[in-house]
Amino acid sequence: MPEAVRVALPALFISDLHLAEDQPATVTAFLDFLRGPAREAGSLFILGDLFEYWAGDDDIDDSFNRRISNALRALASTGTAIFFITGNRDLLAGAGFAAAAGLQLLSDPARIRLGTADDAPVVLLSHGDALCTDDVAYQAYRRQVRDAAWQAGFLAQPLAARKAFIESLRQQSEAAKRDKAMTIMDVNADAVAALLREHGYPILIHGHTHRPARHEHEVDGHRCVRWVLADWHGEARWLSCDGSAFVSNPQ
Repeated sequence: MPEAVRVALPALFISDLHLAEDQPATVTAFLDFLRGPAREAGSLFILGDLFEYWAGDDDIDDSFNRRISNALRALASTGTAIFFITGNRDLLAGAGFAAAAGLQLLSDPARIRLGTADDAPVVLLSHGDALCTDDVAYQAYRRQVRDAAWQAGFLAQPLAARKAFIESLRQQSEAAKRDKAMTIMDVNADAVAALLREHGYPILIHGHTHRPARHEHEVDGHRCVRWVLADWHGEARWLSCDGSAFVSNPQ
């Protein structure tokens, strides 16, 4: 089991902003968040789907993408450490984006320790889509697009072609969601239990499902807490931890 990364407090956790030029209220909320609450944090964790889509790091000079990456780098320059786990919408964000934004990429899942003390709580972070195992079609798609060979072939295509393909996928995804039961698109309880068991029964924080809540799970006699992060719709929403308590914001 990998050693948990020790992080500075307070720590803030966000996901599922789906930033896009045609969502100016959410973009403004994010930029205000970076200039406000995030500057008081020791660490900021972005757990995927920061962007509505990311076609590849060669799109970093797009004016919108550059605006967001510059805002993140400005925050990093003040001393807040920024960490990023890719989601299903921005899974192609890589080293180029990380360098431009001044952040550190984390694997999914990633283990962190909230503070420097040896007994500081261990938290497991994930985007969350891997836990939605009841959606068999989505999991097959997820395995395909996260395959290194598939990604290399996709990124070898012209940027315009990649963007057109992603746009068609987005339309197909929205149509498919309308035909799926909501329970299929939520996490699977057995998948959650297996992940918690594998990593020593930590606190789990994830996004993806757009169902913000605090859950308690009994796994092998261990009481585990799972936090689901909120998606953004023109309003900043985050989870914070000072090392002793988690608080959903706004309360």
